[in-house]
Amino acid sequence: MTKILVCGHTNMETTLAVEQFPIEYSPMRYPFFGIQTAVAGVGYNIARALTTLGSRVNFLTLVGQDVAGQQVQQQALADGLGTAYIVAAMPQTAQAVILYDRQGRRQGNTDLKDVQERPYPPELFHQALQESDLAILCNVNYTRPFLAQAQQAGIPIATDVHTIAAIDDAYNRDYMAAATILFMSDERLPVPPEQWARLLQNEFCTEIVVIGLGAQGALLAVKADNFCERLPAVQTRPVVNTIGAGDALFSAFNHFYRTSRDPYTALQKAIRFASYKIGSDGAAAGFLSEVELEGLARGGEVKSKK
Repeated sequence: MTKILVCGHTNMETTLAVEQFPIEYSPMRYPFFGIQTAVAGVGYNIARALTTLGSRVNFLTLVGQDVAGQQVQQQALADGLGTAYIVAAMPQTAQAVILYDRQGRRQGNTDLKDVQERPYPPELFHQALQESDLAILCNVNYTRPFLAQAQQAGIPIATDVHTIAAIDDAYNRDYMAAATILFMSDERLPVPPEQWARLLQNEFCTEIVVIGLGAQGALLAVKADNFCERLPAVQTRPVVNTIGAGDALFSAFNHFYRTSRDPYTALQKAIRFASYKIGSDGAAAGFLSEVELEGLARGGEVKSKK
């Protein structure tokens, strides 16, 4: 059975619970059980979510030659991702601090270190691509050279450009142009999501566009069917932290679409998957297996997954 290639960012993530935004100054706080540190980052979140759902993954990422980099590799083994494609090529591993309040709002602070100037070994990418039928290439600089390589190999590309505001965005245009499956958020769009999806498909002939609408669900545009409509959100448990919601939506969609080729059902399942995930406090936590997700859809209960 072929695998999904996931090439993307990893960091050590610390989450901090706060009472509200804006934060009132205080010289000291004691948020008991309100501070957690875990391995996360867009690439790691996606790889872990896919693996939890049951997909087989080759996970490619860069970490540091430090204790945090060792922690990433240990956690990757524990999560069933393996370490064959985790390369310790930086002096320090990237870090993030996420503040979140009781309403689930969050503020992310990410220190990428020098990851944007570091290359990923092309021979390892080539090796992983030989085993893959889908390439998920996150929009971190070291994946950029691999867009053309995946296209030349005839492997479809899925990517998420997150918050985007221009078709000609200098950083993300390469990713948008190469993607078969393209995700993003509606947070900074200059026009309504429906109009934006049409602009993308006219410019890049993108087969599938999904725009996350936060609490309103997601918009799905399927070029072959001339379809462009919104799918509503669902609530499966109380919201704790919305960090990683987009990664969860993206991961679940690709997991289900890859096997069913049905984008409509895939997105419905992905919305439910992401809804459950944001009941946890970390970006790489709260993922359900496919069996657990199906049980939840039937009205069953899931044992707590933080």
